[in-house]
Amino acid sequence: MSPLYQLSEEELITLLKIKDQRAFNYLYNNYSKALYGIVYKIVPFTHYAEEIIQDVFVKIWNYLSLFDSEKGRLYTWMIQIARNTAIDYSRSKNVKKQALLDTLKNSETENYTQSEQVKKSDYIGFKNLLDALKPECRILIELAYFEGYTQQEISEHLNIPLGTVKTRTRSALLNLQQLLKEYQ
Repeated sequence: MSPLYQLSEEELITLLKIKDQRAFNYLYNNYSKALYGIVYKIVPFTHYAEEIIQDVFVKIWNYLSLFDSEKGRLYTWMIQIARNTAIDYSRSKNVKKQALLDTLKNSETENYTQSEQVKKSDYIGFKNLLDALKPECRILIELAYFEGYTQQEISEHLNIPLGTVKTRTRSALLNLQQLLKEYQ
């Protein structure tokens, strides 16, 4: 068998679907930091973010049979799981209580070095692709996928109609898809 880093995405997915532990360890070692950056942006508490990452990888392990390569790439699917799990956590009572306590204490939860590391891991090359979008589309992607806003919340935050948010988001995602194809 070839070293895991030499496998194509399809071969890696095949190994993951048959519950190959080495393939899962490879996936965790190579993607957990990037997913942590996305999660931490939505739930900026180390303890919760680490807990969420564990849940994300359990979900990936348990639901990989549902992954459809015809609909997108494995990494995109994992980002969606991480984002949705983080949003669910962010709406939980414990996270809201922690945010309130931190606001009241007026203290930072992380030191400068870790915050900068998380910021760098958030985009991992994706920032260049985002910069290629129109500003009105880029802000929608950033709010939805990196800040955890729902489309309704984006509509209210930007004071634009919900239908416009949906149309622009779809357009932005199609543009990103095209940019990703060109990038590969």
